[in-house]
Amino acid sequence: MLPSTINGLNSLPIEQKRKVFQKLVPKEILELFHISPDLYDEHGRDLFVIRSTPGKSDVEVELYHQYGFQDPITYGHISDTITGKLHILLYVMNDPASPRFDIDRMPDGASTKLGADKRNLDAEIAAMNSGFSPGQIRKGLHMVGEGIQAFEELVSSLGHDLYFVEPLYYHNAIIFERYGFAYQQGRRLMERIHNGFQSDGDLLARLDGSNPFRGPETANSIRLRSWAVHDGILGEHYDAVTMYKQIGRKSNLNTSGGTPW
Repeated sequence: MLPSTINGLNSLPIEQKRKVFQKLVPKEILELFHISPDLYDEHGRDLFVIRSTPGKSDVEVELYHQYGFQDPITYGHISDTITGKLHILLYVMNDPASPRFDIDRMPDGASTKLGADKRNLDAEIAAMNSGFSPGQIRKGLHMVGEGIQAFEELVSSLGHDLYFVEPLYYHNAIIFERYGFAYQQGRRLMERIHNGFQSDGDLLARLDGSNPFRGPETANSIRLRSWAVHDGILGEHYDAVTMYKQIGRKSNLNTSGGTPW
């Protein structure tokens, strides 16, 4: 029997951990990038990185399409909740062929933690103008559904029927809604944001063009709303939003009305 928690999995020998965490990689990604099922390249170099420490309750996993490439094509940071459920802190898919915008670091190389600690405004503006969403250093692979399916297979294999996810940005939460997630906390905030961008809303009044993240067109775009929220239009950080998904079940939530992407 496998351990049911990240803490337990972190204590396994590396080859056992590898077999478990490989389940996080959708097979469609392997096919797309012609990666062998063992996640090594043709020269025998490892494309799959696991960062885990025995005794710790979180793990980071990365898959590269090419050995030594700057960014992984998939990155996941997963932890245990206090009740032993799995919690996705961050899951990213990058298209390595797309342009890169350095929103993750300052010009001097210091980490921004994807804009949470510091912000490289020039890079963020360039990313936004190129159609990117907050937190994206490259375009995504448009495989959110495949990623969710892979994660749910891992969750089920560990004996769970429920897991949690932390949407770091407003648009992430909207995407998760569309894939059947519900809110453990934060639904009122999401509704407050949508209402704030309506014709009589307080956020609409703040779209005064004072900076590139607050143009008048922002109210009618999920992506641009997310940039405005990231820019601080709420007057507070966007956090304290946690969502969950039951395996085999979908919630039917929609906090953004018919707002287009």
